[in-house]
Amino acid sequence: MFETTIAGSLPKPEWLAEPEKLWPQWKQAGASLLQAKADATLLWIKAQEDAGLDIIGDGEQARQHFVHGFLEQVEGIDFENKVKMGIRNNRYDAMVPQVVAKLRLKGRVHAMEAQLLRAHTQKKTKFTLPGPMTIVDTVADRFYGEGKEGRINMAMAFAELLNEEALALQADGIDIIQFDEPAFNVYMEDAADWGVKALERAAQGLTCTTAVHICYGYGIQANVDWKNTLGHEWRQYEKVFPALAKSSIDQVSLECFHSHVPMDLIALLKGKDVMVGVIDVASDVIETPEEVADTIGKALQFVSKEHLFPCTNCGMAPMGRDVAWKKLKALAKGAELARKRMGS
Repeated sequence: MFETTIAGSLPKPEWLAEPEKLWPQWKQAGASLLQAKADATLLWIKAQEDAGLDIIGDGEQARQHFVHGFLEQVEGIDFENKVKMGIRNNRYDAMVPQVVAKLRLKGRVHAMEAQLLRAHTQKKTKFTLPGPMTIVDTVADRFYGEGKEGRINMAMAFAELLNEEALALQADGIDIIQFDEPAFNVYMEDAADWGVKALERAAQGLTCTTAVHICYGYGIQANVDWKNTLGHEWRQYEKVFPALAKSSIDQVSLECFHSHVPMDLIALLKGKDVMVGVIDVASDVIETPEEVADTIGKALQFVSKEHLFPCTNCGMAPMGRDVAWKKLKALAKGAELARKRMGS
């Protein structure tokens, strides 16, 4: 009951990459970089276990960015001639690669990290991949065509590649495969119309647990500014949760603690496992076990204890390592307190 986990990313050590950045530059190259990525992955596997978490991730230590870490292993993408593009409905501009030909994987994408993760913990494991709709919103297209039809075709093409890697991750022994879809909170109608279908294509054939993480974005000022325009209640989840409730995806994550998301939206996910965000990743203030347990208690009004998984609100990549470590311990201790309150 109340199995704890992280949303995905953890801070990269200073000897691996620039600290406290969402999109850091590597400090190593070649074989040294590969070894440093492996070392950092092992460090965070041990740290999560020491903190008392129940489901362990790789912390995304081998990826510079949660989307581009996947794209780097895809043929048909031009990284040499990046173009400026508006991201998340023009919330901010970024230099992005271009899709210029039919997409296909060069080979395995995350074999090293997944196999390290499986070999170095006896606990359940979780691995994250970017969702197809979010990928489409993070690359420029010069191949699949303009308009809605082009976006759908490109999303489905990426979904097929994600599915190929997801099936391989399952074969590596990964217990939970999570797709990250922050774009679902921006293009709500499209998410309900075709985004969830693309997500299901990415998860097709998986017999392990499948999950989707939807958040409001962190780590850069543009995300902060956008959230300040959303008003007192953030009800974006309301438009896509019904579609997810009908989908084949097993788990859905949402922000809760220090969020403007109404807790009652959880009720729209009846029958699903819910990863409840009980740790604020936008603040360096460490949650108390009581605060974590209180958030779990509030969520229990809308989801049964068997379906509640305490989690971080989002990834922790931009945080300091010490802050992240203390928040992981707070997550585990808060869940333990919640179990005691339930008499378990």
